[in-house]
Amino acid sequence: MAIKPYHQIPILDCGEPLVPIPLERFAVEWPHPYEKLGAPYRERSPYYLRQSVLDSLTEADNKLQHYNPGWRIQIFDAYRPVEVQQFMVDYTFASVVEAQGLNFELPDAQRQAIWEQVYQIWAVPSFDLATPPPHTTGAAVDVTLVDETGRTVNMGSAIDELSARSHPDYFASATLPREQQYHAHRQLLRNIMFAAGFRRHPDEWWHFSQGDQMWAWLCNQENITHPFTARYGRAA
Repeated sequence: MAIKPYHQIPILDCGEPLVPIPLERFAVEWPHPYEKLGAPYRERSPYYLRQSVLDSLTEADNKLQHYNPGWRIQIFDAYRPVEVQQFMVDYTFASVVEAQGLNFELPDAQRQAIWEQVYQIWAVPSFDLATPPPHTTGAAVDVTLVDETGRTVNMGSAIDELSARSHPDYFASATLPREQQYHAHRQLLRNIMFAAGFRRHPDEWWHFSQGDQMWAWLCNQENITHPFTARYGRAA
């Protein structure tokens, strides 16, 4: 697959450690969704982030209380080793093949088309230290919201959904009240995360990062006079 634009951003890792997310502080799904599928996390839980990223996520959750008291950020995924990235890429490919009623003896062109669909959502599981998948840095987090009753807020599509509905602004021009509400929920999530220093993946309403290559690249789109570098590379 082609190198992403954000992979051109230099990485000057600050050496900040990965720390466990206090699960009592946020809403989480347990067991972790990918662990339930058999993803190989080995000795470290997926619920880890770099310390400053965790501090900012806590700040975002506090900001949420000003808008919707009793609501909380729900963490779907955080740290992800490259081996887990590979597992999920392969799992998604197999799921698409199965959903389309195909077998694995595919013509090259059809196989390539499916891989391109998979990589619309999933980063390439690269072991190259210059091009780490965002979640391997401990600086990216997939999040949604839960309301005061503990129910997951409807965002209009599931996390990791391979469809156009995953685009953050898919419902921006909606006329149906229900779909307008989906967009409002996505904007609320975006606003509290941006206020805490995160930036959102251009194609995924749930994916936010701070300090990695994608974050730096997005910040550079906003301010070209003071270029950012990434302060987090692949976590050990």
